[in-house]
Amino acid sequence: MANTYTQLYVQFVFTVKGKGNLINEKFRDELEKVMCGIITNHQSKTYAIYCNPDHTHIFVGMHPAISVSKLIEQIKSGSSNWLNGKKYISGKFCWQDGYGAFTYSKSHIDKVVKYILNQPEHHKKKSFKEEYLLFLNKFDIEYNPKYLFEWYDDL
Repeated sequence: MANTYTQLYVQFVFTVKGKGNLINEKFRDELEKVMCGIITNHQSKTYAIYCNPDHTHIFVGMHPAISVSKLIEQIKSGSSNWLNGKKYISGKFCWQDGYGAFTYSKSHIDKVVKYILNQPEHHKKKSFKEEYLLFLNKFDIEYNPKYLFEWYDDL
């Protein structure tokens, strides 16, 4: 009987809904652990995660039984529910609709992990909007600017 063999490495990028840098350093580590738990519960592996104040990067080795859309839905809904239950943020916390999902080969794992873990330094030079548009262009993804995230450039 044949088995299933895969190498599915995906970097997810998604952003906070609402104007403001809502992910605070006081609970960032705890939030990342919650997200990692969700990923593990879906038989996938977290290679790197970093929750910036306004957006998040997660690099995952995915199990073939779960779709990209299902995993990100579970990460976003589970982490929103957790944050709202903890009441770390006044009002209701939500992630914006949509996400970026970018695939990599095994040979890129170390480079992507370093990139994600270096987010604070990276964003001293580049805004999230600049970063995200570079990803879309680098991966040759056609997009309509009308259907990208809501950008809060005046923060």
